[in-house]
Order: sequence, then C-alpha cells, then structure tokens
Amino acid sequence: MVAAHPYPTPAAPFRIGSRGSPLALVQAGLVADALCAAHGWPREALRIVTVTTSGDRIQDRALAELGGKALWTKELDRALAGDEIDCAVHSMKDVETIRPEAIAIAAMLPRAVVNDRLIGAPSIAALRQGAVIGTSSPRRAAQLRAIRRDFAITLLRGNVATRLARVEAGAVDATLLAAAGLARLGLDDVGVSIPTDLLLPAVAQGAIGIECRADDARSRALLAATDHSATSRCVGFERAVLAGLGGSCHSPVAVHARIDGGALHVRAQILTEDGAEDQRDERRFPPGLDAAALEEEAHAMAARLLDRASPALRALFGG
Repeated sequence: MVAAHPYPTPAAPFRIGSRGSPLALVQAGLVADALCAAHGWPREALRIVTVTTSGDRIQDRALAELGGKALWTKELDRALAGDEIDCAVHSMKDVETIRPEAIAIAAMLPRAVVNDRLIGAPSIAALRQGAVIGTSSPRRAAQLRAIRRDFAITLLRGNVATRLARVEAGAVDATLLAAAGLARLGLDDVGVSIPTDLLLPAVAQGAIGIECRADDARSRALLAATDHSATSRCVGFERAVLAGLGGSCHSPVAVHARIDGGALHVRAQILTEDGAEDQRDERRFPPGLDAAALEEEAHAMAARLLDRASPALRALFGG
C-alpha cells in the first residue's frame, strides 16, 4: 500500500511568481513541473502569476545605474510580502547577494550548463578588428577587453529575442548570452559555446532559484522537495565568495564551483573594467565540509583575490 503524500493537492492553486519574459515563464514552468513531480499534483494545482519588474520596464540604461539586481527582484519581493504569490522564481545570477530577512531561498533546480555562447561570429578570435560587442555585463565586458583590447563594448539590454535581433540587424557585431537561457528557449544551436577556461561564468549562472516567505513553513517544505543539493551547495559557495568580495553590479567578477569526484572545485576571477588587471584563485575542498566551513573558505578566497589586487581593482569592490 502506497502511503498518502504529506502534501495533498491544494484546494487553491499554489501561486508561482515570475517575471513576464519568455525565458522567465519557461523557468517558472520548470518549477511547476518539479513541484508536480515531487508531490504528485496535477498541473492545475499550480498557477503562474506574472509580475512586471523595473528591470523589464527600463531597457535603455545599465542595471548598475538604476539600482542593480534589485530591479529584477523587488516587485516579486513585494508580491511575496503581500501574499499575492506563494513563491518567486529567479535566475539566481540576478538575485542580490544579501536578501531581506523575510525572504528565504527555499530551493534550486538542477543547474544547466554554465557557459556563455557567442552570437555573431564563429569564435572570439574571428571577430574583426574593432568589433562592436553588445553587452550589459561588466564581467563579460572586462573579460573581452582582457582578451582583445581593440573591442568596442556598447550597452545591449532586452530579452533574448531583442538581443538576437540586434545582432541580426547589424547594430552590433556580436553579443554573449548564457547557454542555459538559450537552451531553455529551444535555441541550443544559436551561437557557439565559449569554454569556461576563456570566459569564466557569472556567479550562479545557469541556476534557477525559488524563494518564499521565510515564515511560510508549508511553502518552504513544499519547495524543499524540489531542491538539487549539489546545485545549492555550488551556488551557495559562489554567492559567499561574492559576498566576501563586497561586489556590486559595477564589479567585474566571475566564480564557478562544481562537484568533481565528491570535492568542490572552485575558480574565481576579478578584473578591472578595462581588463588590464586580472586576478584569479582556484581551490579544491574535500567532501564533508559543512555550510559554515564552506562559507569561511569562500570568504578566504575573496580575501586572497583582494589581497593580490591593485588599489584600483580593490576600489571596484569597496576596498
């Protein structure tokens, strides 16, 4: 006899908050699928609630000029606080390092590929002299300048379709997009994958996070059943490095952690905006370290990077 699930189908739909972009809605759908699989619910037991964020409305300026990553989260935070939604779905790379105490990161789905994909050329080396690269990412801009000083970097924001259209129209020679987002939109064959040895990814790139109210025990338990522990462990370490650095949306930083043979293998990089200075650190941590020990190691990694950095580079991280 199969025991009844402790969380039967809810009488009212469980409300999943999401931004309204095509990619965000796909990711919200993945969360809905994960909840259905974990609890045996029919799809009708869930409802996706679209919330328009400031980051979606304002497309002509860099995030750093407008308040940073909070532009993607604050409206969803308000919807959670107002009991308009039961959880909120985010691309974890868009979530601020320090979150309100009233909100908890309840789960992360299995991480997708972390690479960037180059759109507009078969390789970075193949781009013409003085090529115009569209991006809104300080990390990508600095990494590209570190590779080739001749590139002209220009602001390019908008959803995936908008950015692809700008390349197609010749407004820019190329852009870079996260491979995970392209794959989730069924665009796996668009562009070429760039190895992480060349472009180390952003903190939490490829990870989908789910937040809920910290005092909502039922939602936390429901969502915990969808959590992928390896992803949470790796992304948690990356976010702890970022917290240790004290970085902002202006700060070119990349961190990637992965489980390798049980060990946690981490690479981190900070750069000046022009790419002229590039500091890196790489470590392997044995299995079995608890969350407190890993946080301490993450902060130590951040400290090593800053200790080696010039005053100009440290200044980008509040130093």
